[in-house]
Amino acid sequence: MVYLGLLMTNSNLRLFEPSEPAPGVKRLRRGGGSGKADDTYRPPVGPLVISSYYDPSADAILFGGRCEELLPQIPSGTVHLVVTSPPYNIGKEYERRRPLDRYLDEQERVIRESVRVLHDQGSICWQVGNHVHGGEVVPLDVLLYPVFRSLGLKLRNRIIWHFEHGLHASRRFSGRYETILWFTKSDAYRFDLDAVRVPQKYPNKRAFKGPKVGQLTGNPLGKNPGDVWVIPNVKWNHVEKTTHPCQFPVELVERLVLSMTAEGDLVLDPYGGVGSTVLAAVLNRRRGAMAEIVPEYLEIARERVALAQHGLARVRPRGRAVYTPPGDRSEHA
Repeated sequence: MVYLGLLMTNSNLRLFEPSEPAPGVKRLRRGGGSGKADDTYRPPVGPLVISSYYDPSADAILFGGRCEELLPQIPSGTVHLVVTSPPYNIGKEYERRRPLDRYLDEQERVIRESVRVLHDQGSICWQVGNHVHGGEVVPLDVLLYPVFRSLGLKLRNRIIWHFEHGLHASRRFSGRYETILWFTKSDAYRFDLDAVRVPQKYPNKRAFKGPKVGQLTGNPLGKNPGDVWVIPNVKWNHVEKTTHPCQFPVELVERLVLSMTAEGDLVLDPYGGVGSTVLAAVLNRRRGAMAEIVPEYLEIARERVALAQHGLARVRPRGRAVYTPPGDRSEHA
């Protein structure tokens, strides 16, 4: 059976067939025939209008080009969440290394436009790691913080995203975390903690004294996930893995989407990659928009979003415990 998604182009509407990707696009994993139940499939989201340019009626906007070309198309104050992971200026295949001050100037221009399109109750989440040059580590969140502050934004959290896999360093400790800077445009921002609570560590803990003696002390909906998030990064054996070397795990984006937006809100990723942010948006009945300069990554994003219509886009389940190898007693493996 061939599943068709609707893709809107500048001149017409055409059908996009995710089962026939463009030449050179690595196939997304579909799961094997073991007969075991596969919880990596989400329920189908139904028909989506997928546009290749900005359209306020589209469910998913997958723009082929630079974010500096997409952002001017978006009206001011219409985006409820900007979440992205920009290039780190370390010479990946999708970027060119340039002087650090020039890189920061480029980031400032994109951030300034992102603030312009942001709703007054909206949030910006800028996920970054380190720029490394000549063995020296430069934390990008430290360098970018003044840019956001100069535009009047307020920092609500500096979230640590911890993962266990990555490059192995020999002249320093291996990096195993990156940061998410969460800024808001005003004090009247949207934040739904109940939507992202996690299981209590001690769910049966009860008060031992006072007026609530004997009663459960924890919130029955779960606890606040805190500002250190242990979520596996997308490496080779990850169910979401594509050809992109540094893609977002959908679970990471979903925590931001669910807590900071409502159904129908627009979520924007200026550096869209293979569409993890847009996928997280449409899977949760939000609208998504992204820009991407690499045609291969853009085609994969289209495929993932089209598959989501029919419940065929695979994502790691939210809240699944991090794998612990047999015999390893550490809390996080």
